[in-house]
Amino acid sequence: MALARLRPVPWFGANRRLWTFHGGIHIPDEKALSNAAPIELAPLPRFLVIPLQQHLGAPARPLARVGERVLKGQTIAEANGYISAPVHASSSGILIAIEERPVAHPSGLSALCAVIETDGEDTWAELPPPLPDYPRLDPQIVRERIRWAGVVGMGGATFPTHVKLSPGTDREIQTLILNGAECEPYITCDDRLMREHGHRILEGARIMRHLLGAARVLIGIEDNKPEAIAALRDALSETDLRDATEVVPIPTLYPSGGEKQLIRILTGREVPTQGLPAHIGMVCQNVASAAAVADAVLEGRPLISRIVTVTGRAITAPRNLEVLIGTPASELIAHCGGYCETPRKLICGGPMMGFALSHPEAPLTKGTNCLLALTAAESPDPGPALACIRCGRCADVCPAKLLPQQLYWHARAKDLDRVQDYNLFDCIECGCCAQVCPSHIPLVQYYRYAKTEVYVREQEKRKAEQARARHEAKQARLERQERERQARLRRQKAALAAKPSPDAAGEDPRKAMIEAARQRVAARKATTPGD
Repeated sequence: MALARLRPVPWFGANRRLWTFHGGIHIPDEKALSNAAPIELAPLPRFLVIPLQQHLGAPARPLARVGERVLKGQTIAEANGYISAPVHASSSGILIAIEERPVAHPSGLSALCAVIETDGEDTWAELPPPLPDYPRLDPQIVRERIRWAGVVGMGGATFPTHVKLSPGTDREIQTLILNGAECEPYITCDDRLMREHGHRILEGARIMRHLLGAARVLIGIEDNKPEAIAALRDALSETDLRDATEVVPIPTLYPSGGEKQLIRILTGREVPTQGLPAHIGMVCQNVASAAAVADAVLEGRPLISRIVTVTGRAITAPRNLEVLIGTPASELIAHCGGYCETPRKLICGGPMMGFALSHPEAPLTKGTNCLLALTAAESPDPGPALACIRCGRCADVCPAKLLPQQLYWHARAKDLDRVQDYNLFDCIECGCCAQVCPSHIPLVQYYRYAKTEVYVREQEKRKAEQARARHEAKQARLERQERERQARLRRQKAALAAKPSPDAAGEDPRKAMIEAARQRVAARKATTPGD
């Protein structure tokens, strides 16, 4: 793959000035393998394995019970908190298990999944009514519909969309950006979506613009997708969005599809370190998420399927498929003719930011945009990592303007404080640094390790602070109870001290008691018969 090529001057599109971001690399895109044929509908699998966490945030809480018949579109797990998303049945059938199953995750670990044995009928549940008059409704009703539908970021981040569409009253959003860059090699699902369903994307953009109150919409697409650019422009010309919306071709340079990088290209604005686009008046959404928003609001349909690219030279017939969420990866590969040669790697996602799929039966999720089967020629073994030669290429290509070499040294030394001093969490894990490293050091793996360790340490710190707070609260409660007890004793002593003293009345109580006893004895003797 080609080495980095820096662009120190602004780019110019057909109608507007474009800016550059630091670094980036040119990579053979390999998109012709899968982008020529229209999207096909994947067959209904016998079993659907639906993970209960397909989003950032808390896992969904199961609602359906094992043995229950569920219908297509039925909510089988509810959102468990604000940053969470519900999960729906992708088809009708019997819920035969809720158990740990292998899932598509970098860790290779299992996760809780709902397993449905499909009945082949594909019977829909009763869905909520469409909201075609959403502009006249309370925006919170529309956001709640998007939340109910389980829409998340479908570019890979899987952040719940209703949260991004609720920036708060203290943040004014001027610009909605739709990300159609699709900069990773091999992946073409968004390309085909834009070519075939441009109107759905624009309807989703209209809804999101309404919810955000944004003045304009920018749709960024890399210029290696001329058909998608033309299709969206044609669709836009038929709507009343054309005065506030622009389809912007951008130069093909990886990773132009990164959120911060795309914002920089289109607007020249920089998202602050550890900041959000909303801090500078912008919200960025993937084009597939926009289409899912349109489905939720205008048709009342939850997110139960997505387009997935099945590609790589180890696949007999690469193509794009519309896939039910929960379909095992092996069934998609079989539908594409299986392997024409043994793959060296099966990757979930793209070759730069994807991860090796540990189990071929792992199910597809809302965030899965590609299954990539690479041959040995496409993914040669780089050999063992060598010593860093301090060439600086990693810093030249880093789109986040970081110092990857320093991050590497401190991550390797487990110096978590220093690695954060170098803005570790600004790293988008794009893999540019590892791609150009002549020593073949797996730099991104070190950064991921360091991030995980920082997360663990912060979690332990929070737990320790919570334990300390509970201990201090208990001590304060015990001290308060002791003070209250002492106060009661003081009040009792004071009350006793305030009572009149019998001596003050000139009477000895003990003598009075003795005298009363004598009188009682004398009275008994007087009434007793004589001797």
